[in-house]
This record gives sequence, C-alpha cells and structure tokens, in this order.
Amino acid sequence: MQMVPASGYDRAITVFSPEGRLYQVEYAREAVRRGTTAIGIKCKDGVILAVDRRITSKLIEVCSIEKIFQIDDHIMAATSGLVADARVLIDRARVEAQINKITYGEPVTVEALAKKICDIKQAYTQHGGARPFGLSLLIAGIDRHSSRLFETDPSGALIEYKATAIGSGRPAAMEILEEKYSEDLTIEGALELAIYTLSKTTGGELKPENVDMAVIKSEAKTVEKLSFEEIEKLVKKAFDDLKAEEESEEELDEDNNETDENNNDENNNE
Repeated sequence: MQMVPASGYDRAITVFSPEGRLYQVEYAREAVRRGTTAIGIKCKDGVILAVDRRITSKLIEVCSIEKIFQIDDHIMAATSGLVADARVLIDRARVEAQINKITYGEPVTVEALAKKICDIKQAYTQHGGARPFGLSLLIAGIDRHSSRLFETDPSGALIEYKATAIGSGRPAAMEILEEKYSEDLTIEGALELAIYTLSKTTGGELKPENVDMAVIKSEAKTVEKLSFEEIEKLVKKAFDDLKAEEESEEELDEDNNETDENNNDENNNE
C-alpha cells in the first residue's frame, strides 16, 4: 500500500494525518484566530454581544462593516473569520429559523438553531470538493426567559458558555472574563465588562466607531443595537478605568521601589 507523503495530508479535507488531525479544519481555525475579537456575555436579565470591527481606512463607510447579525426576534450572532462565509451561514440560519416557525408554529430555540448551523459546518469537513467554513459564530438569544450563549467551531463543534470570546484577542479576553465575570451581572455591567475587555485586547486605544454592540433583554426578547452615543459613553468609562489601573500600578511600583531602597539602606548601615 502506497503511503501518502507527510506534505499531502492537507491536500484534501477528507484525509486524516497519522495523528488523527484534519489540517484543513485547523487552517480554518487559524482564519478565526486572525479575525477581529468578538465577545459574548450572559447576564441575569439578558445576553450581550460586542465586537471590534477593526476599521482599516478612514474612507470606509463604517455602517457597511457588519459583524453582529439579527437572526430572529430573540436570536443574534457575532462572527469572527471570513466575512463572506459568515454572510452565507447567517442567511442559512435565518431560513432555518423561519422554517421552524412555519412548521411548528413557535420560534426556534437558540440551542436547536446552533446545532443546525454546526451540522452544516460539520458536513463541510466530511466531503471532498469543498473547504470548511473559515469562521466561528457566537450565537446568543433568549429561551423561555433564560439567556443562552453558544460558540460554534469551524469543525462543527458546539459549546455553551456563560461568557466567551473568539478572534485574535481570545486568549487575553478569556483571562479577563474568567477573573471578572459574575453570574449576578446586569446588562449594564455586562456591557461595561465587554468594552473593558475589548479595550485590553485591541492593543491600542479603542475607538467608539470601531465597536458594535447588541443586547437581548429577557423580558423584551428583541435584539437592540446600541447607538454610537451609548457606545461612546462605555468606551470613555473603560478608558477612565484603565487609566486609573495604570496609575495605581505606578504608585504600587514606586512604593515597592521605596521599600527596597529603605531595606538596602538599613542593611548597609548594619
């Protein structure tokens, strides 16, 4: 039996490597890791999504960069990765939501829709002639007065989170969320935490026009996009918090240096 050379295991999506890996799926994950940061947070009265749109030119019409999409009255999704792939999957998700409503006479649940999208993603990892979708989705919504938040992987894997992030800033964002997340968060607190996390992960000053945010409240069950003015206030507060943190760290460093100097002087006198 002729062995496939090591360099050939990434030539087709249906070929496993000797380690049991599908390299095309891992390449799709790399596309997500290079994408913009998106954050989802569940709170006791709803769920929120926030994304960094990463505007690269002042000539771009900001409203044309869409990273948060409404799928149904009670479901929204944020994307990271290939935008064109996202548009196709979002359109399919909207169709599936309407099919469920017409067939069963009730809105689709967040979990059922997320699983349907993951079934589509998984199918593209099992058949030749097509590549995997190079994006991850954060699917958020309200089910029977309970907020739900799912992350979908290019492989078709599905995980539910209390708070999570996708994109280039995921490692730093997850550290912050694990430290600061609380199940008692209100929507206002979740929005502030999301902006603070984006501010720490963007690597520079976060601009309000680069941020898109949406919220679904448990009572209203409708998607609400935040206005530029609301986002601007949140960004200013996050900037003030970061500045206060830096000043306190500088003061702490100065105190430590003074303590070290005093200890050295005492040792020398002895």
